[in-house]
Order: sequence, then C-alpha cells, then structure tokens
Amino acid sequence: MIIAETKLVPETPKKITANTANPAPKDTKAHLLNTGYQLIAKKGFTGVGIKEILDSAGVPKGSFYYYFTSKEAFGEAIIAQYFEKYRQRLETIAAQEVSAQQKIYDYFEQWYDTQQYGCDEGRCLVVKLSAEVADISEPMREVLASGYQRVIAWLSTQIKAGWEEGSVPRPANIAAESLAKRWYYAWLGASLMAKTNQSNTPLAEVWQMTTTELGR
Repeated sequence: MIIAETKLVPETPKKITANTANPAPKDTKAHLLNTGYQLIAKKGFTGVGIKEILDSAGVPKGSFYYYFTSKEAFGEAIIAQYFEKYRQRLETIAAQEVSAQQKIYDYFEQWYDTQQYGCDEGRCLVVKLSAEVADISEPMREVLASGYQRVIAWLSTQIKAGWEEGSVPRPANIAAESLAKRWYYAWLGASLMAKTNQSNTPLAEVWQMTTTELGR
C-alpha cells in the first residue's frame, strides 16, 4: 500500500494594519473631551445630547461609557480639563519677569480680548456653564466652584505681591482675597452681560474699573 506524501504549505502571515478608524484608548478619551468641549461651549450643556457628541466625534456609544458613567460625569471632566489648561496659563503669566501689577493687567487684558465680539467655542465655557449647571448638577457646580477658587487664590497672591513691591495701590480695610473676589466676580458678570446683551460695553466698563484700581 502506497501512502501519498502530504506536502505542508506554510501559512501566509496575516498582514497587520493600523486601525486608523478607532484611535487608541487614551486618544479616544481626549478626542471625546475636545469634541464635547467645542459643542457644549457653543450650545450649552443641556443643548447637547450624547448622540450628537458621539456623531461629531465618530466614536461608538460603548467607548463613551467606558470612560464616563454619565453625561454629568462627562461634563465634570470637561470642566476639570478646562481649569487645568487655565492653571497652566496662569503659571505662564506668573513666570514672567515683570511686576505683579503687570501680571494682573496681562491676565485681565487677555480676558477682555478673548471675550469680545461674540462667544464661540474657544471662549465661553465657564460663562455658559456658570449660569446653567448650578441648579441641575451638584458635582458640576462643585468642580466649577473649585476652579473659581483656584483663580481667585492666584489673583490674591499677585495682589499681595503687588502691595509688597508697591506696584499695586493698596486700598484701606480690604484683604487681598476680597479684592480678588471683587475683580473676578465683576469680570464673570460682565462676560455674562456682554453675551446676553451682545455688546462689549459691560467688558469695557469692568476693564476701566480694574485698570483704575490697578493704578494704570
């Protein structure tokens, strides 16, 4: 009996290609946050649904819930990311070799310049959400409030430095933190009014007040 020899043919290796349609997990999360930021800053938190975020990002629903338990948690993450970038901007200003007065001036000048002439996705996230989420989401309200306090603390530090070096006028009977709160709250309110009235006048008024109190 003759047994035919079986010839073994090696398998052709499978070609491995990069999956460009689905980015790596870390990139997916960042992509969702960036897309959500642009949409929410433009339309508001309640004006944007998860489906719109997913459609705009080109990401499946399962990927969203892998990173975020809810839309509210997604909103918290967007606000936290916003204030982290804000903190980095404050550190850049603080690192300048100029007077404390100039640092405060630069901070508010940047605010004035970016809040004028409309409110696009690159400008108004906090202004929009401050008036919107306080009553609908306690966790989002808390992360907003925490962000505000960090900015106020930064301003307070600059005011104290300005008083010590003599570059910032020191009013009687007021603490640095109180003055920082007055300025920050005034600017936040002016930004909201500018958006509501579609006018730059509120910002111009608060800019004049601040520069005068800075001794400029």
